[in-house]
Amino acid sequence: MEFNQLKRIIEAVLLAAAQPLSIAQIAALFTEEEAVSHDELARVLQSLREDCAGRGVELVEVASGFRYQVCPDVHPWVARMWTERPSRYSRALLETLALIAYRQPITRAEIEQIRGVAVSSNIVKTLEEREWVRVVGYRDVPGKPALFGTTKGFLDYFNLKSLDELPTLAEIRDLDEIEPQLRFDGDEAIPARIAADANEAETEASVDTPDANADGDDADQSAPFSDADDAIAVGDNDTEENRA
Repeated sequence: MEFNQLKRIIEAVLLAAAQPLSIAQIAALFTEEEAVSHDELARVLQSLREDCAGRGVELVEVASGFRYQVCPDVHPWVARMWTERPSRYSRALLETLALIAYRQPITRAEIEQIRGVAVSSNIVKTLEEREWVRVVGYRDVPGKPALFGTTKGFLDYFNLKSLDELPTLAEIRDLDEIEPQLRFDGDEAIPARIAADANEAETEASVDTPDANADGDDADQSAPFSDADDAIAVGDNDTEENRA
């Protein structure tokens, strides 16, 4: 197939798609007679990415594949098209998410040990419903507590191809601003705060914990304090306002 025609097809497919598409998914759209190699598709995608230079949209690759999205510098104007308020998440939820991202696989009891407060069952439920975290296994200790890890949905939301693209703990301490969705006005970035706690806990305790109730509702009573109910607004990168 002629290169420019292939570009037009793939551009249209990505614009019409409701979610990121991988090279394999794009290739599956062509018949045997129209067979296009993965290398050729990769060249087309690179060309489309270069075509976006200086425009209001960009072609990015995330964990699930490729997608067009609004460039961050023009997003404030595009966002005015939608009147709904952004989702709000508590500080406790975002701290829990940061710990799972940087210390996965991790149990609920280990999160509580680092944060020093109980993890509400609603926090875990919300993260699972948002499809940002999932149970990836069970710790081989009494009680078999669940091990939590992040999902492709988490990577897609934060425009990451893999966990390797997360900033290192050392880099986080030096950054003035991490992903705005994980930041409170007037506070330090949550990952930086969690990174320090995580490193300290890592030197003081073993990762394995014998807490048999780590994955149950009773775990809410395992720490002397409860999570604060303060919340911040989190922009939804998955909404129509962020798609081309």
